Amino acid sequence: MWLSSSDGLLHVRAVHAHGAATRRFDLWRIPGRKRLAMDGHDLTITADLSALRMRLSLSGTLEDGGAYVGAVPLTVGLRGQLDGYREQAQALEGHAPQISPVRSATRSALLHLRALQALDASQAGASHRDIARALFGLEAVILRWHEDGELRAQVRHLLRRAESFMNGGHLSLAGVLDPAAKPPGDEPVR
Repeated sequence: MWLSSSDGLLHVRAVHAHGAATRRFDLWRIPGRKRLAMDGHDLTITADLSALRMRLSLSGTLEDGGAYVGAVPLTVGLRGQLDGYREQAQALEGHAPQISPVRSATRSALLHLRALQALDASQAGASHRDIARALFGLEAVILRWHEDGELRAQVRHLLRRAESFMNGGHLSLAGVLDPAAKPPGDEPVR
């Protein structure tokens, strides 16, 4: 696999130093699943750790066990990239970066997800009952589905909510529009 540019990567270069404090390159010390790709005369290593992906540019002259230094490209956004470069440098020494814990889904996130799933199903031609079965399960549909029941009302509410997202309501979620313009179904209960 060939890559075209390694400008935004930490550059790991071979040096000819023989001091005791010199860092030695060890590919297998880098944590995660690794892949190497050719990038002109150099190599690019990609290491995947859970949801985190790190990419480093390796000198073509760097050998396993050889002394190395890390260099960063001088770009306008360097200050914002320093923490990422620091994590990559620590990974070269065998220290896995701190991965932030996965946060649990909020009630509103689940509501948005179900609304979009309902819209997808509706546009694919599914009936309201089929949508309810996919979202809430067969047992819930058997026990709670009625012509004008609460489960069918939930499906209708989800579809109205998703259609409002599709018709510009997604901009209020992104913070682009006034938050007072809420999608249908978010009105206060009286």
